[in-house]
Amino acid sequence: MKVPDLASLDDCGLREWKGPVEPIRTAAAHADLGFAQVDLAKAKDKATLFAELDRALALPDHFGHNWDALADVLEDRDWLGKRGRAVVLAHALAYRKDHPTDARMLEEILGEASEFWQERHVPFWIFVLGA
Repeated sequence: MKVPDLASLDDCGLREWKGPVEPIRTAAAHADLGFAQVDLAKAKDKATLFAELDRALALPDHFGHNWDALADVLEDRDWLGKRGRAVVLAHALAYRKDHPTDARMLEEILGEASEFWQERHVPFWIFVLGA
């Protein structure tokens, strides 16, 4: 699978990804984007999901570990900085199977954040990985 041009705003959003993470990391560096990998295998419940998101995304101290707080911080310029970001959701297919409601909510919030940043001309990519 070929990584899209991560500097492009037109195709930003949530994408399924089959393949290794390294090409995404390399493309993010080439596009001068931040990179984060969220390991959903560590998310056994909602509390551990928010803890893993907090750790992987380096969310602000005021992050409240709930859906509304996640949506708010992902649209915060102070958190994102001046450049965009590529986020990889590792082990997402297993997480979807085990936690379908939370997986849908997480992907919806990340997709909305991507749209928010796209409107502000900042690339924000989410790659959903399987195993």
